[in-house]
Amino acid sequence: MAASSFRDLRVWQEAMKLTAEIYKSTLVFPKHELYGLTQQIRRAAVSVPSNIAEGKGHRSDKEFVPFLLRARGSLLELQAQLLISEELQYVRQEEARRLLTLAEGVAVP
Repeated sequence: MAASSFRDLRVWQEAMKLTAEIYKSTLVFPKHELYGLTQQIRRAAVSVPSNIAEGKGHRSDKEFVPFLLRARGSLLELQAQLLISEELQYVRQEEARRLLTLAEGVAVP
């Protein structure tokens, strides 16, 4: 049985959890990054569940696929930004690994 709403999709649910965790984790980023990396990483995170939801609103799987690909691109962008955040020591290694594991959970079918 196909999911009737984007809210029923496991991938959307996992993406929402990831997005909430990203917002919590970026609260401790330096203030000078508020309009830089903080905003960029949050935007990438929000893009993942947003594209999944938007794509689910289309009438066919063929129309849904491009939105899933955009969500995947945003997820990869987010992963790169988490690695940058770790490198800059804005986030502890353990926290970065935890978030990257959550991101990998979104990517797994």
